[in-house]
Amino acid sequence: MSVARLKKLSLVGRAGQKTETLEALQELGCMHVLPLAPPPAEPEKISERGARDAYKALRFLTDVPEPRRQIQRDSDFDMDQFVKDVLDLMQRTRDMTDRRDFLAHRIAQVRPWGDLDFPPDDVLAGNRLWFYQLPVKHRDALSDLTLPWAILEQDHRFIYAVLIAPEEPADDILPVPRTHTGSLPIHELEAQLEEAEIAIEALEAERVAQTRYLTLMRRNLSVAESAAELAHATQKVRDEEAMFALQGWVPEDRIEAVLEMAQAKDAAVLIEEPGPDESPPTLLEQPEKRSAAVDLALFYQVPGYKDWDPSIIVAASFAFFFAMIVADAGYGVVILLGLLLFWKRMGRTAGERSWRLYGLIISGATILYGILVGSYFGVSPPDGSIWAKLKLLDMNNFGAMMMVSIVVGVLHLVLANALAARAAWGQRKAIANLGWIAALIGGFVLWLSYMRGESPTPGAAVLIAGALAILLFSSERVIKKPTDWIWRLIDGVQGLAGAMGAFGDVLSYMRLFALGLASASLAITFNDLAMSVIHALKGPGILFGLLILIIGHILNFALALMSGVVHGLRLNYIEFFKWGLPDEGIVFRPFARKEVQE
Repeated sequence: MSVARLKKLSLVGRAGQKTETLEALQELGCMHVLPLAPPPAEPEKISERGARDAYKALRFLTDVPEPRRQIQRDSDFDMDQFVKDVLDLMQRTRDMTDRRDFLAHRIAQVRPWGDLDFPPDDVLAGNRLWFYQLPVKHRDALSDLTLPWAILEQDHRFIYAVLIAPEEPADDILPVPRTHTGSLPIHELEAQLEEAEIAIEALEAERVAQTRYLTLMRRNLSVAESAAELAHATQKVRDEEAMFALQGWVPEDRIEAVLEMAQAKDAAVLIEEPGPDESPPTLLEQPEKRSAAVDLALFYQVPGYKDWDPSIIVAASFAFFFAMIVADAGYGVVILLGLLLFWKRMGRTAGERSWRLYGLIISGATILYGILVGSYFGVSPPDGSIWAKLKLLDMNNFGAMMMVSIVVGVLHLVLANALAARAAWGQRKAIANLGWIAALIGGFVLWLSYMRGESPTPGAAVLIAGALAILLFSSERVIKKPTDWIWRLIDGVQGLAGAMGAFGDVLSYMRLFALGLASASLAITFNDLAMSVIHALKGPGILFGLLILIIGHILNFALALMSGVVHGLRLNYIEFFKWGLPDEGIVFRPFARKEVQE
């Protein structure tokens, strides 16, 4: 597995061949298209990747609790038109629902004044009615009014009053704002509300009827996605009179296929190597059975084009860290049984099969490490048994377990710097990475010497050599004038400032021991508590003890899983990527047709 080498490919053809050429290129599915034309000025005209409208329509129909019997074949089924019809129905449903809610709210506002039939304006000599919901404590405010007023209703909290005036009264005429009741009486509002409810029922029936096409819609999602992908790529093409031009990155091993396609379409092609200032997208080449490792590596950060593929190392180290945090063979068996329970269900696609295999690796690592620390649901194996002989690590030996965690941290960061140095070989920063390797190893040896009372000279010598390499080679600054030497030295001093970060990153790996100890301690605690209850209460104590065991271990298992995932990934994404993959890349997105949904 590695980062695929790419070349920039520019293609120019006749405008009449534009659509055919793009469709042929989409069929090849090997180009990351670059924009040669500016996006449309109107945001609504920008074509986005992915069939968002189709998925929006699909979600709208799948929310129906009882869909109709599915139509399996329909030669006249038009996916684009069907999506438009569903979205139109969704908008009409939303509009009618909003109207129903507005009417219900308006009725609730008007009801305290009663079912009033508003008189025409000429009856009131040009005056109009203005309604106020006045708290009882402000009743005296009505007495100060010069405008005609009347109380229509009153309860223990409010007075529902109406003022008569040709124009809207001033905002401060009463200590409360005017209530907007509209000009329709309650019985007419209720009639409109009933019509809205009937319309919503009719729209819902139309929605249920459209669920007959859910199966056909799912089958045609790939068509909609491919069309959206084509529209998105088309907007990146530059059109000049009778010609068109497009540009993108293509893997080296697919160049010949693109050339053959271009020759068939009478298009001219220019192939270029990536320039020193260009940042091509990152394409990780891997077999399908390892796609889980790639998903895990790309979840947090995409490595740069000039970096290395971290997927295998991240997958292996995460499984190891997860096992150290869970630290129980019994819990590993539970994970394995859960995986076997969903084994067939996780075998429909290559990606699911890859995650299924990785689940086996994680459960196996957890079981193996649990055997090494001698923990089986918090129970230690009896002395003299074969399981006791396989116990090589003692979780209660804090010194030894701390040492193991620190060794793991040092080795993990050394590996990160070694791979970073290999990727940057030929540059000054590669020597700086080797300096950090020496500093990490030297610092660890110096600490061991201090702990054992031995001479600090070997560790100090390696540490100083590493610090000098960091100081002298951390900067890539080009020397153009004498002062650049000073700035390069300042850059080196700034690089040395990362020593405290390196110390903190190594100590971060102590969480492996701390969380593993916490998981084992909780398991032992629940076991002891259950046994105490069983011995203290004869008869019902067995039931209560079993409940404590089951609930306690379920809780501990859930916490162990959460800690294993979060902290196992954190040590890879934060500490390891910080030293091994300092640059972030762009994911390679091929312009390709989508696979047909089955």
